[in-house]
Amino acid sequence: MADDPNLSSRRARFEALALPHLDAAFNLARWLARDSDDARDIVQEAFLRAFDAFDGLRGDNARPWLLAIVRNTCFTWLAHNREARGQVSYEESQHAQSDPAADPAWLALRADERQRVDAAIAHLPPEFREVVVLRELEDLSYKEIAGVLSIPVGTVMSRLARGRHLLARYLTADGGGEL
Repeated sequence: MADDPNLSSRRARFEALALPHLDAAFNLARWLARDSDDARDIVQEAFLRAFDAFDGLRGDNARPWLLAIVRNTCFTWLAHNREARGQVSYEESQHAQSDPAADPAWLALRADERQRVDAAIAHLPPEFREVVVLRELEDLSYKEIAGVLSIPVGTVMSRLARGRHLLARYLTADGGGEL
């Protein structure tokens, strides 16, 4: 079967617009699913769905559009695959990236701080966690987050404020207390 030039052009455009956001898609899926292996499956499914729906993309900013697909795919996947299974905690030791040239004491302090922040984010209720991850870790605008989550910008702002408040409470609690 000969290659379809329209399909090749569509594939090249999809790769150019969507693939740069693969890390952001994985990061969102990992935070929502709380498991790296599940996140890989979710992102793979989301990218297949995104390619199928690629003709519906308006403009050239694929990031919010793609993250909305990842989010929806994640919730669908979790509903079908996690009914009887408990949540899996994020393990910093599995995902930490080390810089061998850095000072070991600084690295240890930084790893401890990151572990505390990651644990605090993991304790957030999902509706706050996804807004915090999209804003603080993925640097999406309020408008982009609203588009990803299909909620008003005001709701994004209130969820972000509440999520930040809960993070601060958790991080300032003695011994990393519960929210």
